[in-house]
Amino acid sequence: MAVGSTNAEAVAIAEKGDPGRLWVTAAEQTAGRGRRGREWSSPPGNLYASALIVDPAPVARLGTLPLVIAVAVREAIAACGLPEGTSLQIKWPNDILLNGAKCCGLLLESRFLSDGRMAVVIGCGVNVVSYPDPGIYKATALNREGVGATPDILFLQLARALDRALALWDGGRGVAAIRDEWLHHAKGLGEPIVVNLATERVEGLFEGIDSEGTLLLRTDDGTIRPISAGDLFFGIGGGGAGR
Repeated sequence: MAVGSTNAEAVAIAEKGDPGRLWVTAAEQTAGRGRRGREWSSPPGNLYASALIVDPAPVARLGTLPLVIAVAVREAIAACGLPEGTSLQIKWPNDILLNGAKCCGLLLESRFLSDGRMAVVIGCGVNVVSYPDPGIYKATALNREGVGATPDILFLQLARALDRALALWDGGRGVAAIRDEWLHHAKGLGEPIVVNLATERVEGLFEGIDSEGTLLLRTDDGTIRPISAGDLFFGIGGGGAGR
């Protein structure tokens, strides 16, 4: 079945009073969206799924949910079976890189409902058989890299992995454990990076993330600069307008 957006469908369900802890899936999206309102190509054959969670944590703790999503999606892909020598890493904040190329789009949205509850929707678009025009980022699909997944198999693994990651996160109380898992699979730790911000471009070494998921950049003068949002590129001198 095709829908405009699984995230939009999940929000509509929440607004009708659903208590959450459900998934909305589609064979195709006609109005898929990425971060910052960017269009997300959604042809048949890939996985399009959105998890609806209502009141998952106090608002002050929701900022670390992108770490939870990244850990869960990476685990789900790995559970489908990786060919020997395959690299599957997390790129800050929650992109998944398969052999160095982006293989999914993840979008977290939240809103207060009319009854005061907080609806959080976790959207996951994973490239199984095809991938969109990568723009400035290299992209790939699972089957292209020898990962023998289907949308149905991947969805089952994703549902299990997200349940596990949410339990570990424990409403934000277990963020230290989630952060440890995230860092274990992070790409570029200790290496040169470029981050394009809204008004400037900064370079330095990727020191990791703090307990809130903020990127920590060590600049040339040795100071640590926290960055909460931006487009990250690996290697000094790289970068461009983010996709």
